[in-house]
Amino acid sequence: MKCPICSKPASEDYKPFCSKRCADIDLHKWVSGSYVVPGEPVPPEQMPPRGEREE
Repeated sequence: MKCPICSKPASEDYKPFCSKRCADIDLHKWVSGSYVVPGEPVPPEQMPPRGEREE
């Protein structure tokens, strides 16, 4: 298996990544919004009030 970030062989400790660095790069992409899960947009009126969203 190859690391999805840099294509080096995956490490057992960080699988599917090769290192903590690549795992952290991937996490940053999720947190920053670079990656998104496809789906229908939710209209603002259907969003729960701030502070009441499920974590």
